Amino acid sequence: MSRPSWQALLALVAVVAAVALPLADGRSTIFLVDDGLAGFLVVWTVGLAAIFAVWPAGREASIEALFIGAHAGAAYIYLFLPRFAAAAPAWTFGQRPADGSGPVGFGTFLADTAGFWGLFLAVWLLAWLLVTRLSLLRAGGRLGSLLLRILVPALFGIWLLFLWEVVTRALGVPPVLLPPPSAIGARIAASLPTLWADFRQTFLKAVIAGFAIGSGAGFLFALLVDRIPFLKRGLLPIGNLVSALPIIGIAPIMVMWFGFDWPSKAAVVAIMTFFPMLVNTLAGLDAADRIQRDLMRTYAASHGQTLFKLRLPAALPFIFNGLKINTTLALIGAIVAEFFGTPIVGMGFRISTEVGRMSIDMVWAEIAVAALAGSVFYGVMALIERACTFWHPSFRT
Repeated sequence: MSRPSWQALLALVAVVAAVALPLADGRSTIFLVDDGLAGFLVVWTVGLAAIFAVWPAGREASIEALFIGAHAGAAYIYLFLPRFAAAAPAWTFGQRPADGSGPVGFGTFLADTAGFWGLFLAVWLLAWLLVTRLSLLRAGGRLGSLLLRILVPALFGIWLLFLWEVVTRALGVPPVLLPPPSAIGARIAASLPTLWADFRQTFLKAVIAGFAIGSGAGFLFALLVDRIPFLKRGLLPIGNLVSALPIIGIAPIMVMWFGFDWPSKAAVVAIMTFFPMLVNTLAGLDAADRIQRDLMRTYAASHGQTLFKLRLPAALPFIFNGLKINTTLALIGAIVAEFFGTPIVGMGFRISTEVGRMSIDMVWAEIAVAALAGSVFYGVMALIERACTFWHPSFRT
């Protein structure tokens, strides 16, 4: 018999503790018990899901139970969260309750909140087990495999946001330190015109232009260095020196040279993306086997024919590796460069300004937009790579 799942066992213990601890203390907690039928059904749904998922023998069959139990418990916790957050100040360690009866001790705190945190722990463990078992599934067909590749990271991200939301609101974390995702989402919805203007200034102008210039120059210079050995021994170390220059030192100089608008930010991005593209392209050009090169010579192939028919195709995985690295470097470079002079628009400008105004939810809104843009940019580059290098062993199914 297979070894039982420790996540499901621990989730079952957490569900039992969520009900037993408050009752053993002689009180009816404001969670689960006072909610009557709703709390009863949720506890039983989560508990049955944990029992059904203990043994992994029926992994596919238990996924449905895990999905229902975890998401039913999560929905109930989210709907109950405003009531719990309203009562949270009375449970803070060392503070006095509203009736002035004295500081809240650990036993009282545990008894009053055991229902909430017990169910939350159980739901989180079931979600963990759900994502784990989904990642081990092998779907039949291309469509099923694609859906699984999308579903697993999507569920993982949603549950991380749920954890963030519950912890920040239940523990009363000040929004100036870490706002909950719901507040960040509300700010995004209320600031769409501002976020679009910042995205257009930073990403569509500075990032795209700098990425194209830096990556293109790095690729062409790599072809030149490969053709002329003197450049590899003489100028390549200088390129290494330029790549080590700190961005906070380059950005003000580029602002003085190219002005406060997006060209100075594109120049910073071009400098940051030049060297990774150069190094990866040179490594890719050396990837072709010596036997293959000798075979091209026996066919009397010229340098250009060898380059385009053998060496560049072999270098494509390395070239796309440099491009994918540059997608993240370009966005980081453009945002940081905007800290040192920019028109009153742009992601970096907005972040630095809103931090000074203590509007942290707007800062996180800009971070979310930047993360989404960077992820999409990386994903597009990965799709292009797959279309161009479908023959590579890493893409064979």
